[in-house]
Amino acid sequence: MLGDYRIQGRRASEIAADVEQAVAAGRLEPGQALPPLRELAEELAVNPNTVAAAYRLLRDRGVIETAGRKGSRIRPRPVTSYRDQVRLAVPPGVRNLAAGNPDPHLLPALGPALAVAGAAADREPLLYGHRAAEPELLALATAGFAADGVPTQALAVTNGALDAIDRTLAVRLRPGDQVGVEDPGWASLYDLLPAHGLRPVAVALDESGPRPESVAAACAAGVRALIVTSRAQNPTGAALTAERAAELRAVLARHPEVLLIEDDHGHGITRLPCHTLAGEDGPEHWVVIRSAAKAFGPDLRLAVLAGDRDTVDRLLGRQRLDTGWVSHLLQRTAAELWRTLGAAPAGVAEAYQQRRDALLGELARYGIQGRGRSGLNVWVPVPEETAAVVGLLQRGWAVTAGAVFRLQSPPGIRITVSRLEPEEAPRLAADLAAVLGAAGAAARQI
Repeated sequence: MLGDYRIQGRRASEIAADVEQAVAAGRLEPGQALPPLRELAEELAVNPNTVAAAYRLLRDRGVIETAGRKGSRIRPRPVTSYRDQVRLAVPPGVRNLAAGNPDPHLLPALGPALAVAGAAADREPLLYGHRAAEPELLALATAGFAADGVPTQALAVTNGALDAIDRTLAVRLRPGDQVGVEDPGWASLYDLLPAHGLRPVAVALDESGPRPESVAAACAAGVRALIVTSRAQNPTGAALTAERAAELRAVLARHPEVLLIEDDHGHGITRLPCHTLAGEDGPEHWVVIRSAAKAFGPDLRLAVLAGDRDTVDRLLGRQRLDTGWVSHLLQRTAAELWRTLGAAPAGVAEAYQQRRDALLGELARYGIQGRGRSGLNVWVPVPEETAAVVGLLQRGWAVTAGAVFRLQSPPGIRITVSRLEPEEAPRLAADLAAVLGAAGAAARQI
């Protein structure tokens, strides 16, 4: 069952640690079945309850999954092997459209803003006991949220959007809870949930966001939280419309106990309006998150969130116990950028829209239906991901196989268009059409 590997340990924590270390070292591989409880207990000369407790620890840490009488096995993607770790090697001369990064040429120069932040720090060095958030940053965020109809009863600053989601899940949910997530969706989020011992429930979406009937089914199945991307959804580019937001608010109104986490990382890089699901008639507990990564640079690890007072107070209390606060150098830098440039440098949203539209238009000429209303990516359904990725790589294009973004949804590939010039779109579309035509011909011969 485990080959030559023998699990060691006398206590539940020791057994769990041994298995986790073996997974991290590659001695136990994804998909391998673990011994039945009584069999392992007998081999280790311990009580079966000890093994059961060890397996619960491993499940809560996202290392194994259990299926009743079918037993337990190493998860296909254990938390110790996150999805972003597996990256396509891009040979020299190949256009890298796989990374998901913004265009560096569209990012602002950080030097002037950092100089302002540094000068402020020189005048007033920040010591322990200082306030957690910069007043100017909170004021700018409050104005931005209010302009889009997002309530601003309580705000917090975190080290990016994923940190905000991580902290919100930690203070509101418990291991074993189910969480509704978009499918296709953010790969890092798929990895974060099992690290908390949470179980993802796939929610289908189209170009207008999560489908109401799928959200309703997830709520009926008992999800304790729903995570929604407002705009620039990764990987599909979906963006909530006013009509879809109203439909989803109606669904959530029937389930006020569901925690809403709304990720608006597309703030500033798309001109599509924000249609929030939060509000007076929204869920009791909620957060709306806006990060600086896409508009100002991924290394500016900062996000501001608005939320209900209880959730934000819990988050801030937990933050005080670990990191304490987000660097005020970062906060002041972000505030200076936000003050002088707005949500993003001028022309950024238009440039990304032009690049998306150019590729989508060229794909349509070949009858290929891509998706990408907003953001940095275009999602293209394909019959077989590996063939499409390898075929494009041979033609000089690196794209991402959709498997890392999917739970139950059909195959696809993600093409990051942030650095794809419009004049390159015709060749890419022609190459993808050739690849898909060859793949289809091969499939028909089998």
